Formats: sequence, structure tokens, C-alpha cells
Amino acid sequence: MKPGTPDLEEAASPYEGLQGDVRAWKLPELEVWKNEYPDRVYSVRVEIPEFNCICPKTGLPDFATISIEYEPRVRCVELKSLKLYIVAFRNLGVFHEHAVNRILDDFVRAVEPRSVQVRGVFGARGGITTTVEARWPQAGESSGKSSAGRLGGGRL
Repeated sequence: MKPGTPDLEEAASPYEGLQGDVRAWKLPELEVWKNEYPDRVYSVRVEIPEFNCICPKTGLPDFATISIEYEPRVRCVELKSLKLYIVAFRNLGVFHEHAVNRILDDFVRAVEPRSVQVRGVFGARGGITTTVEARWPQAGESSGKSSAGRLGGGRL
């Protein structure tokens, strides 16, 4: 770091505190059902073209298509509960990066998949389109139950 350059950890950002503690938000629970083919590796892709949330800086709506692609293990996500979960973001002020990562965390907790990727393609705002991708497990991690257990288990 150059002398006289503020440390980002210490510098106050005008964006801090605009969205609250994203990880502590109470959102609807994702429901799951038993996968009758846990021995088979296959993928499920869900497209949600009607995601919206609020920009925490401007208070204006943000629109996105959220894609979730996962390889189920013992559970699959119930789609109506996923829709209700996604709709809950409608009135929340959240940065795009945090929305995608929160969806990933909650999905892993509930479904405990072999792997999952969540992708958000957010519509242009000021001429900028944002795409955020988050995946689990991270490179080099195992997708065994011990990793899912760190996030807490879903209900079956």
C-alpha cells in the first residue's frame, strides 16, 4: 500500500450500512422433497426470469434472471417454495453480489446438493449489466455432508 492511501478495511464507505446484515435476514424457508435417484448423478437447472430487489443506494428496483443449476443428492428443491423465497427479495435493499450469495447459502443449507451454481444476470442500470456467479463447493473443497453441515442442514 502506498503511503497516504487509506486502508480499505479502515476507510468508511458511503455504502456501509445501506442493506443491514444480509446473512441475518429472515426469509421464507426452502422446502425439499426426497430424490428417488440419489445414486445417479444428474443436473437440474431452474431459471427465474422475474427476480427483483431494491438498490440499497437509490431505492430503485433492480431486475434480474436468476439461474440455479445443481446436482441433487438426497433432496430436490420444491419449486413453489423457491418462488415464494425469491419473491421475498422484492422489497429488500440488497447489492447484487449479496443477493446471489445469500441464495446460494440458503440453497445449500436446504438441499445439500453435490454441487450448485447460482447465477444472477441483473439488467442494465446506467448502461451497466451485472452478472454475478457463486458456486458450491468452492474449488478444492469436498461437497460431502461435512461442508454442508457448516451451513446447517435443510429439512426433509
